[in-house]
Amino acid sequence: MPDLPASTAPMLQLHQVRKSYGANEALKGVSFDVAPGEFLALLGPNGAGKSTLFQLLTGLFNADGGEVRVDGHNMQHTPVQALGRIGVVFQQMTLDLDLSVEANLRFHARLHGIADRESTSRIEDVLQRIGLIAQQHAKVRTLSGGNRRKVELARALLHRPAVLLMDEATVGLDPASRRQLLDEVLALRDQGVAILWASHLVDEAEAADRVVVLHRGKVLTSGSPAEVVAHTGASSLASAFLQLTSGTPAPANA
Repeated sequence: MPDLPASTAPMLQLHQVRKSYGANEALKGVSFDVAPGEFLALLGPNGAGKSTLFQLLTGLFNADGGEVRVDGHNMQHTPVQALGRIGVVFQQMTLDLDLSVEANLRFHARLHGIADRESTSRIEDVLQRIGLIAQQHAKVRTLSGGNRRKVELARALLHRPAVLLMDEATVGLDPASRRQLLDEVLALRDQGVAILWASHLVDEAEAADRVVVLHRGKVLTSGSPAEVVAHTGASSLASAFLQLTSGTPAPANA
């Protein structure tokens, strides 16, 4: 993958990424990029390879082939620098329920080497922005599911990443909380954050700047929601997604 000038380079670049588990080829040469300030929805059914891809992007496993770059840093050659530019909200909650909101965030700040005075300012700023400043000293256990997700979003943003990864982050949330979290993340585009939002829920992808449809480890198509619909000749993104991943045309009124 050639180097690009900093002004034009995507924040996240994947080129022919492959990963197998024994005979199971989970990713079969996946390529796409995410630009600064872009919200890209990685849309795929269960088993598409989304979780495997996120495991590679967060350094849990190494790819068998291909290349991943984060803000210009090669994940294989300079993993510390690459991972330091990523913020992530995992599918499963990873907060300490018995610590306060502030304590959870301060622990994360220390892991990233942020001095206490600076972390205090950043914590107050990010909690104010997402509407949780009043819960700063509350134990996470007392918060609703939606607000716990907000705390995880705040934690992911605390070290000011270039790339935000959202891995099925709305699982288990009610519709109002899902919409609120999505709106919070969409607003980050104005700050130049590159956002990769993985989901199997088509309504969440409809708000994306661009959609990548992943199925059985392969990218089937990519483009704006309207372009994906036009590519399939379907009547909606939901219908297009069904058609692409089922291998059969969806009903005209789907």
